[in-house]
Amino acid sequence: MIKFVNVNKNYNNGKVIALSNINLTIQQGEFISIVGRSGAGKSTLLAMITLEERPTTGKIFIEGQDITKIKQSDAFYLRRKIGVVFQDIKLLPARTAAENVGFAMEVGGIPGNTIERDVPKILELVGLKDKLDAFPHQLSGGEKQRVAIARALAHKPALLLADEPTGNLDDINAWEIVQLLLKINQFGTTVLLATHAVQLVNKIQKRVVTLEAGEIMYDQEKGKYLL
Repeated sequence: MIKFVNVNKNYNNGKVIALSNINLTIQQGEFISIVGRSGAGKSTLLAMITLEERPTTGKIFIEGQDITKIKQSDAFYLRRKIGVVFQDIKLLPARTAAENVGFAMEVGGIPGNTIERDVPKILELVGLKDKLDAFPHQLSGGEKQRVAIARALAHKPALLLADEPTGNLDDINAWEIVQLLLKINQFGTTVLLATHAVQLVNKIQKRVVTLEAGEIMYDQEKGKYLL
C-alpha cells in the first residue's frame, strides 16, 4: 500500500537531518507502531504520507502512485483517503460531538442525508453513542480523542495516521484509545501509530518500526520498544 524508497528529509540547507535513507513497505491492513524519542522523525515520516512535508530526495508510493509528483494543489484528493488523529485534538468548541463529525463530512463533500445517517453509527463505533449532543467542554480527555478519531473516520479512509494520540491521556484512557485503534484495524483499515509510550507499544504485540536520529534502527514483525 505504502512504500518509502531511499527517502531523505533535510532542513536548513542540509544542516538538520529529519529522515535519512528511509526504506519502508507498509501492507494494506497492517497495524504499525512508529516509535522513537522526541525528534526521532516520527511526525515527519507521517507528514510525508499526507504531503504536509515532501522528501528532499527519494520517492513515496501509495497504491503504486508516486505521491511526490502530486502538485500541492491536488494534495487534497490524496488526503481524502487518509484519516489523521493528533495529540492536539482541536475539536470545534461550539459544536457538539455529532456536529464535529458531521462538519468534517460536510467539508469532504458528503451529502447531508448521508451525514445524518452515518454520524450516529460512527460515534457508536468509537463508544460515544450517548454523547452525540455533548459539547467538547462536557467530554473527558479520552472522550474528546474518541470524537477526533470518529472525525478522522468520517470519510471511511483506507489509512489512519495517529500521531501521539495518547500523549495527553492517563494510562487507562490511553490504553482504551489504543484498543479502539486496534478495533478499527480489525475492520481492514491500515493504522500507523506514532508514539513514544513504551508500555502501550509492548502491549500491542504488532509490528514496530523504531526510528533514531531519523534512521530506521529496527523493524520487528511483532516487536517491542527497544530504545
